[in-house]
Amino acid sequence: MSRPDPIGATPIRQLREVLTGAPGVQALAVTIIGWSFCVPFTQSLLGWAGVAAGLATLCFLAALMLIGRREYIEWGGVIPLTVLAFVGWCTISVIWATSPANSLVGAAYQLGFGFLAAAVALSRDTIQVVRAVGTAMRILLTASLMLEIFSGILLDTPVPFLKISGTIASGGPIQGIFGSRSFLAFATMIALISFVIEWRTRSVPKPLAGFSISLAVMCLLLSRSPVMIFVAIVLGIASAALYGIRQAPAARRPALQWTLLVLSVIVAILVYVNRVRVLTLLNVNGEFQTRYTLWIQVWRLIPVNLMEGWGWTGMWRASTTPYNTINFTLQGRHTSALNAYLDVALQVGVVGICLFAILCITAFIRSWLLASNRRTVTYTWPALIMVALAGTSVAESFVLTSGGWVMLVICAILASRSTSWLARFRETRKALPPVPRE
Repeated sequence: MSRPDPIGATPIRQLREVLTGAPGVQALAVTIIGWSFCVPFTQSLLGWAGVAAGLATLCFLAALMLIGRREYIEWGGVIPLTVLAFVGWCTISVIWATSPANSLVGAAYQLGFGFLAAAVALSRDTIQVVRAVGTAMRILLTASLMLEIFSGILLDTPVPFLKISGTIASGGPIQGIFGSRSFLAFATMIALISFVIEWRTRSVPKPLAGFSISLAVMCLLLSRSPVMIFVAIVLGIASAALYGIRQAPAARRPALQWTLLVLSVIVAILVYVNRVRVLTLLNVNGEFQTRYTLWIQVWRLIPVNLMEGWGWTGMWRASTTPYNTINFTLQGRHTSALNAYLDVALQVGVVGICLFAILCITAFIRSWLLASNRRTVTYTWPALIMVALAGTSVAESFVLTSGGWVMLVICAILASRSTSWLARFRETRKALPPVPRE
C-alpha cells in the first residue's frame, strides 16, 4: 500500500506535473510574455503591489517548471556571460546608489523579469518562442483594439484609469492596454515580426496569419508613433539585407557581411553628422524636440558620477536624485531618459554602458550570423527582434524593463545556444574519443 503524501505536497506536485508537460510549458511561456507587455495595464488596475505579486507568482511557477524539466535542459553555459555581467553590475550599484531602497527594488525587478525570460528561452526552442510571442501578442492587440473601439466609438469617451484617450474614430493615436502609444507601437513591431515568421513557417493557418498581420499593421498605423516610423524603416532595410545575404552562395556571404558592416558604419556617421537635420525631419508635433531637451539634461548629469553612475533603478523614481532634479528643471514627469543608452550611462556609468553595449552587440552579431547561415527562416526572428530593440532604444528605454528586457534576454540566450564558445567547446568534447584508462 502506497504511503500517502504529506499535507501540501500533492498540490505542488500536481502543479509541477502540469507545468512540465508540453502544453503547460507553452501556456506558461505565453503567459510570461503576454504579462510582461501588459505591466502598464496591471499597474493601472492593481497598482505596483499587483505587479509585484504577479512577478513573484510567475517566478515561482517558472522555478517549478525548470525544476521539473531539469533533465531536458543543457545547463552548461545556459546564460550568456554578457547578460550576467550587466545584471551583476546593475545589482552591485545598489551599494553606491543615492536611494539604496529604490535601487534594490529596481534590481529585483530586473532580476525577476530576467529570470522569466531565461525560463522561456531554456524551456522552448526558437519556433516555440515565436509561437508564444505570436499567441500573446494576438491576445493583447485584439484586446487593445476592442477596448479602443468600445471607448472611442461605442461610448465616445476616454477611459482615464487605463490611459485610453478614445480617439480611434478620428484615426488615433491609440494606446490600448499598453499605457502609451509608443509602447503599443513597440509591442506591435515585435508582434509583426513574429506574425510574419509564423506565416512563413506555416505555424498557424493562413487565415489566422492574415488576420494577425492585418491587426498588427492597423495598430501600428493607429498608434501614430513617429519613433516607430524610424524603426520600421531601419527594420525594412535590415530585412532586405538579411534576405539578400541568405540568398547568396555561402562563399560570397563573408564579403557581403563586411560590405554591409562598412555601409552601416558610413550611414551611422552620416546620420550623426546630420543629426540636427534628421531630428528636424522626424520632429512630429514637437516630440523629438522634447526628447532632445531631455537628453541634454541627462547628458549634463552623467559626468557627475561618470564611472559608476547614480545607481540602477530601471524606471525613474520621482523622489530619487537625479530624476527629481531633471523633472523639476524640465517641468515634466518623465519616467525614463527616452533613450536606453543614455539611461544606462546615467544609472550605471561608463562601466555599465560598456557592459550593456557588449551585451547588445554580441547578441546582435550572434543572431545575425545565425540568421545568415541557417536556411530555416525561424532563425531570422532573433536577428530582426534585435534590430527592432536597438532601433527603438535610440528614442525609448523600453528595452531596460518588463517586455523589452524579456525580449533582449530571450534573444541573447537563443543566439548563444549555437554560436557561443561554450557551445562549441561542448560539441568538441563530445566529438573527442574517450581517454583510455591505464
